[in-house]
Formats: sequence, structure tokens, C-alpha cells
Amino acid sequence: MSDHAPAATGPNPLPVPRPPVERWLTPVRQFLHIESASGVVLLACTVLALVLANSPAAKAFAAFWHTHVEFAVGGFHISGELGHLVINDGLMVIFFFVVGLEIKREVVFGELREPRKALLPVVAAVGGMVAPACVYLALQWGQPGQRGWAVPMATDIAFVVGVLALFGRRVPLGLKVVMLSLAIVDDLGAVLVIAFVFTGSLAWGWLGAAAAGLAVIYAMNRIGVRSVGVYTLAGIATWLAVYKSGVHPTVAGVLLGFLTPTRPWVAPDALMGALHAARERLDAHTEHSPRWHGDLDELRFVAREAASPLHRLEAALHPWVAFAIMPVFALANAGVPLDPAALGDPVAVAVALGLVIGKPLGILLACAVAVRLGLTKLPDGVNWPLFAGGACLGGIGFTMALFVNGLAFPGAEHAAAEAAGKVGTLLGSLVSSVVGAAVLVAVLWRRRG
Repeated sequence: MSDHAPAATGPNPLPVPRPPVERWLTPVRQFLHIESASGVVLLACTVLALVLANSPAAKAFAAFWHTHVEFAVGGFHISGELGHLVINDGLMVIFFFVVGLEIKREVVFGELREPRKALLPVVAAVGGMVAPACVYLALQWGQPGQRGWAVPMATDIAFVVGVLALFGRRVPLGLKVVMLSLAIVDDLGAVLVIAFVFTGSLAWGWLGAAAAGLAVIYAMNRIGVRSVGVYTLAGIATWLAVYKSGVHPTVAGVLLGFLTPTRPWVAPDALMGALHAARERLDAHTEHSPRWHGDLDELRFVAREAASPLHRLEAALHPWVAFAIMPVFALANAGVPLDPAALGDPVAVAVALGLVIGKPLGILLACAVAVRLGLTKLPDGVNWPLFAGGACLGGIGFTMALFVNGLAFPGAEHAAAEAAGKVGTLLGSLVSSVVGAAVLVAVLWRRRG
């Protein structure tokens, strides 16, 4: 006898209900699928940036990203370089907005919802942020490169999931979910560092305007404003205010993500009632009746608002971030001349060792203490050797590390340190991916045997 419910037939098929756990895991699986595919695109763009930066076209390639751009409306204007203003301060706000959505989803519905289950990735993330910073500072304390201590702190989930995807179903879903949650938590840590460490002098008037913009958006959520265009204009205005305030504008993206509602406007019961009523009205009218098109408009509204704004925005923006924004960011930021002497630069060595040694060491020690104290436990199907492989993959820093590297070493006076930080990030991420994959191969091979 089949364990599966028979498919519904007839004119009014009824959906087969799924267990709640399946509904909760569906967005996680979709997220992991997009991230694993985007890792390939991100890798291709990184290689392309490195090839161009070490080719006869290197000067033209660098000059392109330094192209001056300016936006002005009346007396208000902002200006800067293409790579910095448009990509790092502009497009990456959308990346951080999606990060905010991911954090809120995990806190409300995901692994971070239950304190005991959330503790493992939270502890892992904290250990994986503190230890790399300590390794870096141990090597750079008192040196000019000391300001780059936050570079090796964050994990790039796209590359991590891409490596895990190579192993298919042999890697337990529990390990993938923990690594995803870990990356989300230390993204939040990186955002806090950006907000409190890499913020210069504040323009309090603009900061007040940014706070007012966030308050207006919150109020619009509460009273039921549903227009995406209105929220887009309010979000752009808030971004501009944050940009002018002295706080890094990507922080605005995360805050806007936090403000996005997680509950649908139309409840499931109301959706079913509206569908039933619309079905009866549509049966009573012809396609050319004015009521027909009015009913269709109502159905479109009800169907759209039956999904939460967070779900709709994450589903719509995540592919754009994964396959457009992050690859463009890699093209603009990963290109660095690969001078053999740069491999021995103290900043490059400190970043690389922070990722390769600090990351897995911090993750494993913090989690071992938490598990030993009985505060949490490893996911089902995941043992310590397998978790160690995932911890090594946590040293793949890339996107966030390159982003923080640019903030830690700004301007021409820090150009050499910035280039060294890029080299250390690329080298550390490469070694971490190879070591992590090798550990997983060894553990999974032993399991199969």
C-alpha cells in the first residue's frame, strides 16, 4: 500500500496538506539551491576579475571602477567612484536588505526561533568571529594593519553552500542548516561592526531624518500600506539620509529588512473564503463582463497578500542578489595584482591565518564548550568530524571579508594594505575550501566504508 495520498481529481482538486516542518524547510531548501548555484557564478566572476587585474588590460580595468559618477536633484547631490558609490554603497544595500530579511526569517520561523536550537549556530558564529579577530590582532597588534582586525570575521554562505552541494545528499541537511544559520548570525555581527566601528563623525540632522524615514515605513506597515512603489521611494529616501549621516549606508538595508512584516495581510481562512466567493461570481459572469475583470483584480490582490511581504521580497530579490549584485561586487573588488611578494605581506598573512585557523578553531571550541555544558547539541546525523569539516568551510570569507577590507583600509594612503587584505582573503578562502572539502571527503568515505 502506498504511503502517499492519492492525487485529487475532478473539477475542485483539494491540496494535499504538508506537515509544518516541510513548509518551514521549503524556503531553506530554495535558499540553499540558489546559493549553491550562485557560488559557481561568483567563482567565475572572481577568476575573471583576477585575470583582468593581471593582464595588459589591468590599468583600464581599474580605471573603469574609478569612473566618477554624480547624482544631483536641485541642490542635493552625491558623488563618488563607480565601484564605491554605485556598487559598494548602492547595490550592496540590496544585498544587506536581503541579509536583514534572512535574519528576520530565521529569528521568526527558522533555526534561530527556538533558543536551544538557535544556541548552536549563535555560539558557533560568536566563536567564529572572536577567534579570527584575535589571530589577526596577535599578528598585527601595534602595526599599521591593526585596523583590519574585522576582515576575517564573516563567512560567505554562497561559497560554503556551493562546496557542500558538491557532496549532494551525503551531507546531512542539519549541517547545511547550521552553516546557513551561522553565516546569517555572523553577517549580523559584521553589520554591527560596520555600524559601530567603521562609522566616522555623525551628522545628527541627517541621522534624525533617517530615523524619521524608518518610523514612517514602520507606520505604513502598521496601517496597511501595500504599494511596493511607496515603500521603494521611502526606502531610497532613508538610504540617502543614512548615507549623508556618516553611518555606512548598507546599515540602512539591514534595518529596512528588519522592518519587513513576516505575516501576510490576508489570512489563510480569508484566502479560501475569497477564492470560493470569486469562483461563484466568475461562474455567473462572462469573460467580457466588467465584473469579471473586477473579480480577477480582487483575486490578484488576495493571492499576492496571502504571502507575507518578507517571503515575497526575499523570493523576488534573492536571485538578483545571488546572480547579479554579488557577481558584480566580485568583479569590482576581487581584482588584485598577484605579486608573489604580496603573499608574504603581514596583512595578507594575518587575514589568511585568521580565516584558515581562527575560524574553525573558534567555531569548534565555542560549540564544544556549549555542548559539553549541555546547553545545546549537534544536529541529527552530524558528528564532530563532520562538523569540523563544516567549521573549516566557515573560513571562506570572500564577499563580506572583501567588503569589510575596503572599509578598514580606505583611500590611497591604505591602498597597499587593502590589496594585501584582498590577497589574504582570496588565499584564506581558497585554503579553507580545500581543507574543508578534504575533511568532508575523508569523513564521508569512512562512513560509507
